[in-house]
Amino acid sequence: MSGELYSKDETLELRKRLVGPSCKLFFPETPMKIVRAEGQYIFDEKGRRYLDCINNVSHVGHCHPLVVKAAHEQNQLLNTNTRYLHDTLVEYATRLSKTLPDKLCIFYFLNSGSEANDLALRLARQYTNHQDVIVLDHAYHGHLTSLIDISPYKFRKLDGQKEWVHVVPLPDTYRGPYREDHEDAGAAYASEVEKAIDEAQGKNRKIAAFFAESLPSVAGHIIPPAGYFQKVAGHVRGAGGVFVADEIQVGFGRVGKHFWAFQLQGEGFVPDIVTMGKPMGNGHPIACAVTTKEIADAFTGTGVEYFNTFGGNPVSCAIGLAVLDVIEKEALMHRATDVGTYMMELLNRQKSKHRMIGDIRGVGLFIGVDLVKDQEKRTPATAEADFIIRRLKEERIVLSTDGPHANVIKFKPPMCFSKEDAKLVVDAIDKILTGAILYSYTHGELKEHEAKTGATNHPLLPVSIKG
Repeated sequence: MSGELYSKDETLELRKRLVGPSCKLFFPETPMKIVRAEGQYIFDEKGRRYLDCINNVSHVGHCHPLVVKAAHEQNQLLNTNTRYLHDTLVEYATRLSKTLPDKLCIFYFLNSGSEANDLALRLARQYTNHQDVIVLDHAYHGHLTSLIDISPYKFRKLDGQKEWVHVVPLPDTYRGPYREDHEDAGAAYASEVEKAIDEAQGKNRKIAAFFAESLPSVAGHIIPPAGYFQKVAGHVRGAGGVFVADEIQVGFGRVGKHFWAFQLQGEGFVPDIVTMGKPMGNGHPIACAVTTKEIADAFTGTGVEYFNTFGGNPVSCAIGLAVLDVIEKEALMHRATDVGTYMMELLNRQKSKHRMIGDIRGVGLFIGVDLVKDQEKRTPATAEADFIIRRLKEERIVLSTDGPHANVIKFKPPMCFSKEDAKLVVDAIDKILTGAILYSYTHGELKEHEAKTGATNHPLLPVSIKG
């Protein structure tokens, strides 16, 4: 396409030379070069269109014209820091406050979810005068050093667990210790938090905060059981700590029924701090931590100013307001419920057809498909999941995996995702699982798989073409 500076091969070579090697690509063996996007679609350098099923950052759709217009118009007027009065900042805070419980009324604007979670940690420690943090197993809360320390997903591969960090079981009713047949899984998992508090206090340690994604995402698209957050909050607050709900992946109406995923636990539950990020700016870097007046006053009481150069700038807030407008005008919460319910129905039909599908879980446009080798043992089908993802790319559908075993196919598409899109994806998965389109696999591709894995047969290839 015209306007490209480099060919795909040149771009790849320059990236390898100039960008840190730990910055990974999707599909590293056959990376995609994307040159434009629109709605729920992304387009490569040859003009090929791919259905984007995972980009929760472009929340209301790639390059939404109303969001682009808001950014352009505000950029022509003013962009500066928050040491000046400006209407967009207070208007955005006002609009956000209407989506939250009254108790959550003080806003701090930042640039990324990682910054928001780092500030939440500071707020919690200043308010409680405690140090320790309780986190869920397999959790991920950001890339700053402070957040790597409270992200088992990361720290187990690095320096290990700090003494002030306490890890409790993921409230996973499919794979965890308390499963779907437990009489009260929420209370059982919450009791693990109580145990962690007791053990910490036995060592003269004090709890500052419990951090949790409202719907754990990297951990495998987990839906916490009913009553879990309420009971955890009781234990944590009883120990002098606060409850931090990380909504960076799942906020802004993605769950459909509510604007915030923590509200799935019922009206009686209100976190002490909520962090938000990715979907706020539809691809523009903006984030926020919102808390109570009491916690904010304690933070102010240090006498140390909090200042974020770009956080809450006029352009970011104009974009944030436009995103809220689109969610409302296009009834995207209703769409999330409608399309998500339809997709879950389609996937559950496939579950009865394909034994590799172990569990379908989700709400709104946050859905996970847990693939297994054996339904009774629930053995993760990691290689099979990877194969399906790569095959879907050949069908011009972009998906990826999550979970400790990388066997959960995750769906977090832009909110403009349609029922037609959902059917297209599920039909493609069905074809792959039944082997209907696997016969195009050449012996050369099979040998490549064997060379990389040492396996004599590809896990999903039909018997008739093996060997």
